[in-house]
Amino acid sequence: MGYHSTWFKPGRQTQWAITINCLHAFFLFGYDQGVFGGLISNPDFLAVVEHPSEAFLGFIVSSYNLGCLAGCLLNFFVGSGIGRRPTLWLAMLLISLGAVLQAAAFGTPQMVVGRIVTGFGVGVDTSTVPMYQAELCKSHVRGRLVTTEVLFTALGIAVAYFFAFGMNFVGGAVAWRLPIAAQILPAVVISIVLFGLPETPRWLIERGRIDEATKVMCQVYGTGPEDEYIVTEKAAIIEALEFESANPFSWKHVLKKDRVQTGWRVWLAILALSFNQWSGINVIVFYIGTVLEVNVGLPRSTALVAGGCINLAFAAGSLVPALFLDRIGRRKPMICGTIAMGFSLMVISILLSYQGTSSEAVTSKVAIAFFVLYMLFFGSSLNAIPWCYAPEILPLKARAKGTSLAVMMNWVFVFTIVMVTPTMITNIKWKTYLVFMACNFAIAPSIFFLFPETTRLSLEEIDHIFIKEIESLDSYDLVEAETNTFRKAEQAGVMETRHVG
Repeated sequence: MGYHSTWFKPGRQTQWAITINCLHAFFLFGYDQGVFGGLISNPDFLAVVEHPSEAFLGFIVSSYNLGCLAGCLLNFFVGSGIGRRPTLWLAMLLISLGAVLQAAAFGTPQMVVGRIVTGFGVGVDTSTVPMYQAELCKSHVRGRLVTTEVLFTALGIAVAYFFAFGMNFVGGAVAWRLPIAAQILPAVVISIVLFGLPETPRWLIERGRIDEATKVMCQVYGTGPEDEYIVTEKAAIIEALEFESANPFSWKHVLKKDRVQTGWRVWLAILALSFNQWSGINVIVFYIGTVLEVNVGLPRSTALVAGGCINLAFAAGSLVPALFLDRIGRRKPMICGTIAMGFSLMVISILLSYQGTSSEAVTSKVAIAFFVLYMLFFGSSLNAIPWCYAPEILPLKARAKGTSLAVMMNWVFVFTIVMVTPTMITNIKWKTYLVFMACNFAIAPSIFFLFPETTRLSLEEIDHIFIKEIESLDSYDLVEAETNTFRKAEQAGVMETRHVG
């Protein structure tokens, strides 16, 4: 079925509609992430789930992440075939269904099933939205647009925390059921707006629907089919597909090298989104209320307020890549951010080690300040940039499945970390943060030595970073293409390395 949009005017209005819907989808993702952080100590909620042990409470919370993992796996098999828009409709349906199950839960089994179903939808959502945005914008704004999506994740988390805090004063079942049910509204709005948005031209061209793809590009960029940018972009996509078809990649041979190093690029995408979790962010996002109560010693109400403020710092830090990523590049902020996060966690560990001593009151307050600094540094580095880097580093043929794999591994580590965090906080207390300090100090050199810079390069130009052998194709001079690729990056002041492993 072809795309014939009449909802939005060609050009800027269509671009804004695409971007706002993608931002809305990631706001919903953030809300889903953060809403349980303010509910797991609610007395009525704990009564419904039968006052579980710390370990089982960790399972109830992290069962959502198992669903996210399964959603990415589903997207791996069906997302590339059915298209980006139908995949997003599926995601919103699953999120809404899961929210209904959770909000209506009167026992632990129903709560866990609802968490898993919602997670299923979020897994599909998070492995599709960045790719959808990246394929519908120009290279010089791609970084800012995709990372702004993740900024809205931080906003969603903060809104969820403060909403849960406000409902805490209402009391009773509605205090936790309403915040969970509230996620249905944005899912419905996103689904409706999708009817007026296009499929991506790259997906259409891959299926031979070139005329339809041309109409989409004209609609998105507000120009005619003879416009130089559209002609050049369409030719580049077609040539990239022809090149990939001449050098086929099989997923069962993911460890073998092909001309464009597809397998290595899949591993880079996986590493980027794994680093997002190894930094320790979900120790804070999911359990900041518990951390501030157990490790810092704050009363529950004060802990919820402080937790919301800390998550606002997360959003504030995310403004850096949202505004400046296409100027400062991908590598520098990730390297600097991980080093800064490592030092922040080290100081937090030292300060919390004084708990139970006469210095506890002072050190606990200072620890809160370093939690804020940690969130600022995370927001400006590993929060948003990996979500942009993973889909853009992948070739078109492997983009949908490769992004799904990368996001799936992200959810594997989210599940693992969320599952073990309550036990770690209770048993090793302040030493928990030393574990993630070490991870951050290991991530920085990995990015420096392994990750190439991709700023301001088109998705097709990124292919040429990875081409080791230079050949002449009938319609494309690879020598000239690679020279132009590196010249563009050098002019942007961001090409720091050509080493790709």
